[in-house]
This record gives sequence, structure tokens and C-alpha cells, in this order.
Amino acid sequence: MSNESVAAEVGLAGVMAHCGGSPARAARLLARAMASAPSAPEPYAALAELWQDRRPELEESLHRDGSASAVSAQAYLLFLEGDMDNAVMALGSVTGVRPDVAWCAAPWFGDERFLGAVSAAALAEACLRTLDHGHDLDADEMRERFAPWFHALVVVSERVPVPESLAAMARLPRACGRYGLSFMLCDRADAVERVMWTAVARAATWRRMGDLDQAVAAFEDALLLDSANWSLYLDLADVRAEQGDFAAAANLVEQGLRHGPHEVTLRAAGAAYRTRLAGSSDDLRALITLAPEIADPTYRNLLIDYACAGPRLPQELVAEAHLARRG
Repeated sequence: MSNESVAAEVGLAGVMAHCGGSPARAARLLARAMASAPSAPEPYAALAELWQDRRPELEESLHRDGSASAVSAQAYLLFLEGDMDNAVMALGSVTGVRPDVAWCAAPWFGDERFLGAVSAAALAEACLRTLDHGHDLDADEMRERFAPWFHALVVVSERVPVPESLAAMARLPRACGRYGLSFMLCDRADAVERVMWTAVARAATWRRMGDLDQAVAAFEDALLLDSANWSLYLDLADVRAEQGDFAAAANLVEQGLRHGPHEVTLRAAGAAYRTRLAGSSDDLRALITLAPEIADPTYRNLLIDYACAGPRLPQELVAEAHLARRG
């Protein structure tokens, strides 16, 4: 029988005996059991008992461990302490690292005490943490694994419909391909107050779905709500470029530069879209110069590809631009 099986099938007394009476070893064993079978209630019950009896040693041991399973166990202890906000953010962090584990199947995550007390802001931040490491979540098995997250979003967004938080929450179901839930969160936010972030969330969802016309309309709504936000002009310009309308894209970048004249991504996008439109060698040289300063290599390479497809460009300059794709 594995150590995890021992922790899942016997109470604290059995775990302590298996671990030679060491609370630190027992805590690590219980944390691994929770990671192995997140929905099994026995390790949580044993950990709660250990927390009552040997709290300082337990907390120190898990803090020193630092593994994903230890962070999940710490999230449960925060729940026991009534600190629902830090509990959900800890679970969001570990989910972002290992989304292949159904951490949110933990019994406490669906508990009414948790869902009735966690703040919208903390749940939103936890959703963002699940996306921190860029894992692909758009798959049936991920949607099934994340079902408790989706339930939490529905419950908390109804209880505390804070528009900015709901807009951030919408990113998780969008990443999982649950577009209807993403739009529902936006609808709930708009019912309270129309804010720019909700319009951006709608636009991003439409764009991911491939409906660029709807994405344009939503970004235009966002600009009506925050007309001095340079990044919105860039977002809308990028969608116009995706539609093949480089004249509109270049014009939008120029508008954005009035509000962010020193922004590297704006300047690079402007150079790329003008190059694609008119075949300007000077603009392509400007893009080559700016390329190393663009933080996102995927976006940098997209701009270079757009530019290099411009008309009548010198081939040696195009070759130099392609070299810049490599960073």
C-alpha cells in the first residue's frame, strides 16, 4: 500500500503511527494524499485534526516544503482559519502550476462557508493565477476538471457582482472554451455598471471565438468608456489588422500614440502596419530597431510578418527583419 493510500484510508492516529509520530512527516504525507485524490475527504479530516493539535509544527512543515501539494494543503488550512480570500488565491496559484490535477475537487472549495464568504476580488485574482503559466485549458477534460471553479464563479458573481472583478473572472471560462459563462459574467457586470474592463472581456471572448466584427464592436464600446487608454487603440488596431484592414489599423495606432507617445508596442505596431500598407523601408527599419524592446516574442514576430508582406520592400531589408524575429 502506498503512503498516499495509507493517508487516505486511515485516520490521524494511523498516519502518525505510519510516520513514526512526526507531525511534519504526517503533514507531508497528508498533503500528498490530497494531491493524489483531491476529492477524498479522509486526508482533510486528518489534517484538520493535526492542525488543531500541532498547528505551529504543521504550518512550519508545509511552509518549508513549498511543493504544489503543500500549497494545496496550506489553502485548506487557510479555509479552516476562515481566511477564504487567501485560501482561494493559494488554490489558484497551485492550479496555475499543475492544472492537470483536480485541486478544486477539494470538499472545502464547494463548501457553502467558502462560497458565502470569499470576496469577488479574491476569486478574480485566483482565476488570473490559474492562467499564469500559459497552459492550454481548452479541452473537455479541463472543462470537467474545472467544473467547481465554474460553479464558484456563478455563485460568487451573483452574490457580489463587482464589475471589474467579474470581468477578470471571465478570463478563466474563456480560456477553457466556456464562452457562454464568460458572456454571462459580463452581462452580470453590465447590469450593475458598464465599465471598460467588461467591454474588453467581451471583445477578447469574441476574438477568441473568431468573430472579429463583434470583437471590433466591443473594443469600440471600451473606447467610448475610456477614450484616453492607449492600449485599447492598440487592441482594436490589432483586430483590424487581423481582418486585413491595415489602413484602419495604422490610423488607430496614430490615435493611440496621442495618449501613449512613448509606448514601444504602439510605435512598433504603427511601423509594422504602415510598412504592410505602403511598403515603407523607413518604417521597416524602425520596426527592426524596436523589435528587441517588444516583450512578447509572439507579438513581435507577428508584427514582423505583417511588415515583411508589404509591397516593393528591398529583399535585403526583409531578410534583416526576419533575423529580428529570432530576438
